[in-house]
Amino acid sequence: MPFTIATWNINSVRLREPLVLKLLQEEAPDILCLQECKSPVEKIPVEGFQALGYTHFAARGQKGYNGVAVLSKLPIEDIGDRDFAGLNHARHVAVRLENGVVIHNFYIPAGGDVPDREVNEKFGQKLDYITEMRDHWYAERPERMVIVGDFNIAPREDDVWSHKQLLKVVSHTPIEVEHLAEMQEAGRWVDVTRTDIPEGLLYSWWSYRARDWDAADKGRRLDHIWATPDIAGAGHSSRILRAARGWEKPSDHAPVFATFDL
Repeated sequence: MPFTIATWNINSVRLREPLVLKLLQEEAPDILCLQECKSPVEKIPVEGFQALGYTHFAARGQKGYNGVAVLSKLPIEDIGDRDFAGLNHARHVAVRLENGVVIHNFYIPAGGDVPDREVNEKFGQKLDYITEMRDHWYAERPERMVIVGDFNIAPREDDVWSHKQLLKVVSHTPIEVEHLAEMQEAGRWVDVTRTDIPEGLLYSWWSYRARDWDAADKGRRLDHIWATPDIAGAGHSSRILRAARGWEKPSDHAPVFATFDL
């Protein structure tokens, strides 16, 4: 059962419902994982998505902050969520496809502006969240799983516009990159995007602060699709829909896609 999955930090699903509909109509992934929905589950506008064939839905939400959702043409079973680091935030939901593949949708904390947990509680929460993810994967030893979402970390030097200038900027600091690498190793996760696109600068996020984001092109690859080794080889056709960053009233993130032949 081949399927195409997309992950997108939508930065308010209610505000940007027209953009979600546009993506579903024009790109038609089988599964769309959204982050930063900023809505209670009952207020997510599912009717328009259902009209386009996305009749299967799982989400965790809270008013004004965080939130994750899975929209699917394929039948999915909601198999729960985990509150890593005890933050009581809506940051994770997991679903199972009929072929047994489990998809985890994550919105890892951004970490604030100062990369020092002693003066910035949010940075400590981010590190603790990833550490607990690491410990969970060590214990579970996952198989037939895909993990997607806004991880809020650009791990490689070519995942940012300037490695040197961003070494002390939250999302690319050495301690964050190290934590993410340990979590990746714990689950033996394969970075599907970079397996498909191994070389060159690659971004999925551009700041709203840039007057002309496209010309400045000071991006970071914060959004990821990973898979366990037993199914990673079935992944292909990875891409980032950069054009979506230029849509009217856009999210600052662009959707990331991959197809799995399973």
